[in-house]
Amino acid sequence: MTRNQDLHMSQSIKPLLLVEDNPMDVDLTLRAFSKHGFAHPIVVARDGEEAVALIPRWKSGETLPFVILLDINLPKINGIEVLQAYRMHEITRQIPVILLYGSEEDQKIRRLSQFGEMPYLTKPIKVEEFQQLIREIGIADGRGD
Repeated sequence: MTRNQDLHMSQSIKPLLLVEDNPMDVDLTLRAFSKHGFAHPIVVARDGEEAVALIPRWKSGETLPFVILLDINLPKINGIEVLQAYRMHEITRQIPVILLYGSEEDQKIRRLSQFGEMPYLTKPIKVEEFQQLIREIGIADGRGD
C-alpha cells in the first residue's frame, strides 16, 4: 500500500482512495491530481484484496476516504466484489464510489450492475472530469466532519 501522505493525518482533510492495479494508471492519476493542486492525500490499494483489507483499519479509527475511485478489473478480488464488501459494512456503506473503466466499451457493458447506475470515469482519469462528476453527484469535499 502506498500513500502520498501518512494515513494518520489530521481529521480535517479526508483522503481519496484509488483502487487500481495498473502501475501506469496509478502514476498517471497521481501526476494528474498533483498537477491540478488536488488538496487531498491519495491512498492507493493495488488490488481488490488490499482494498478490502482497509475495512478493519477504518473500523479501528483510521480516517475514512471521502470518495473511492474503484477499478472494476482487479486481480485477487474484482471491483464488483470490493464494492459488495464496502456496501456490507456500516462504516463504508455511505462512502461514494466512482467506478473506473478501461474504455468506453467496458463502461457500456458493466455500468448497469446490481447496484444500479453508478457514477463512472474512463481511464486515464482526467481531473476536470473527476471534479465535474464530484459536483454532479454532490459529494462533499471531505474537509472536516
